[in-house]
Amino acid sequence: MELIRNFCVIAHIDHGKSTLSDRLLEYTQTIAERDMKDQALDDMDIERERGITIKSHAIQLYYKRENDKKEYTFNLIDTPGHVDFSYEVSRSIAACEGALLLVDASQGIQAQTISNLYLAIEHDLEIIPILNKVDMESAMIDEVSDQIIDLIGCDKEDIVLASGKTGIGIKDIMEAIVERVPAPSGNQDAPLQALIFDSMFNSFRGVIAYFRILNGSLKQGEKVRFFNTGGEYSADEIGVLQLDQIKKNELKTGDVGYIITGIKESKEIKVGDTITTVASPCEEAIHGFEEVKPMVFAGIFPIENEYYEELRDSIEKLQLNDASLVYEPETSIALGFGFRCGFLGMLHLEIIQERLSREYDQEVITTVPNVSYYAYTKKGAKLLINTPSDLPDPNSLEKVEEPYIKAQIITKPDFIGPIMTLCLEKRGTLTKQTYLTPQRVELTFELPLAEIVFDFYDKLKSISRGYASFDYAMIDYRASDLVRMDIRLNGDPVDALSSLVHRSKADYLGRKMCKKLKELLPRQQFMIAIQASIGMKIIARETISALRKDVTAKCYGGDITRKRKLLEKQKKGKKKMRQIGNVEVPQKAFLDVLKLD
Repeated sequence: MELIRNFCVIAHIDHGKSTLSDRLLEYTQTIAERDMKDQALDDMDIERERGITIKSHAIQLYYKRENDKKEYTFNLIDTPGHVDFSYEVSRSIAACEGALLLVDASQGIQAQTISNLYLAIEHDLEIIPILNKVDMESAMIDEVSDQIIDLIGCDKEDIVLASGKTGIGIKDIMEAIVERVPAPSGNQDAPLQALIFDSMFNSFRGVIAYFRILNGSLKQGEKVRFFNTGGEYSADEIGVLQLDQIKKNELKTGDVGYIITGIKESKEIKVGDTITTVASPCEEAIHGFEEVKPMVFAGIFPIENEYYEELRDSIEKLQLNDASLVYEPETSIALGFGFRCGFLGMLHLEIIQERLSREYDQEVITTVPNVSYYAYTKKGAKLLINTPSDLPDPNSLEKVEEPYIKAQIITKPDFIGPIMTLCLEKRGTLTKQTYLTPQRVELTFELPLAEIVFDFYDKLKSISRGYASFDYAMIDYRASDLVRMDIRLNGDPVDALSSLVHRSKADYLGRKMCKKLKELLPRQQFMIAIQASIGMKIIARETISALRKDVTAKCYGGDITRKRKLLEKQKKGKKKMRQIGNVEVPQKAFLDVLKLD
């Protein structure tokens, strides 16, 4: 046990976690040189294309130390940096004793660095600060070192200088891990207690769970029990995680590995559950696992209703791999049967949609994302509102409360003006402004969560040229003047395009959505009226004029009355068509309306 070290790599986006992990894999020769590629641990195409980590990845390395000639076993977990995947980070931290805290020498400490650091400190992890990208011309080594010392109160000698690109300082990191990260503590002879921190679905083997043993040991073929679900299974195969899964006969206290039990049903395994043996079970489950709190809700519907069951299977399998996805069945008048899904943010929603399409061949329609509200009726009832169609009639409504967040934005002083303008436009109030250093200022705002759901992060990045970092936490629910805005096509409301908006913005948004739909909807043989309404009051309207079929094309020469007769006949047909015309809304229209500026 004293030769095992379990640690994770945490940092803000783009501070070089995956690149540094690549160097550690190379240094310990875990991957042969011919198999080496950038972002070696990121196994999804989408991660490579975007250059971001979406899933945390566990891998075992072996390091032979020159001083004492002992071989150490490192269990490394590479984690995502984006705020939308912070749940992955919290699960990884629960399985470790130490954390490598990476800070980009050219950018300094940013919002996600701080929030991930707090997560690690809460779990009593040993923090090893690493200054990455020291080989860059723009590296501010002394300034950023001072920031790290201020933040975690370490000595300057404790900070390891490294470069994930060129491999500077990799040996120092290895030595620091051996010396500073504590070996796992636990009782080898106690009953088995293992924490499931991740899982995935394999179409041949069923559900594969990744776990970390805190106490006891596990042998292949033993009968195991999952604590929360109560299921009992045989451990058909156990082993450790290298680039591939390596079979073992026994895993002991402190080991990180995988277990295959032949489970085919995804709901029988829960991430955060405890594994124990049937022969001598442990007395209590492992604590320290927070429940996921979805921030953004959207409906996901199959394009054709007959694919509903397929979509359900796909979402179930995807949830195994991404435990922060929350879903429940829902029906919509316009779109039929589908699911109401909870996401941690807009990037998370986009990634889930992309993964459904790539990994499971599911083309879906996503409704307008929104957040949860509380509505109070005049009779004193309190209702949770997840979709705009749940909102009671305005006559019986007392008030609506919406969630507020505390947003921390760290930026350069040059961008304070534009950022304040953006946050005030989004109905925010500035509560605090602190200069961390002369070149870094922290702005704290209180904002309605609904305002940051759409494009807030993108706008913030563009006005600050990528220098602003953003992190947020829920505060409470506050009463707001919110109304339900419906989009009507030829008088019929399309519930998939309904949204809850602040009264002051309803006119502007209504006009914008109507204009956008006018561009997106194909013209028909009849006129289409696009209207935005609050209750029965129409606040905006656009009209798509009818396509005119040239009925007179076959008339060549002859009397004008022949043409007139055909045109009159067409006029009558058009009138009839307008009364019964159903408007087809292409899927692209649903997606593009969401990208309103």
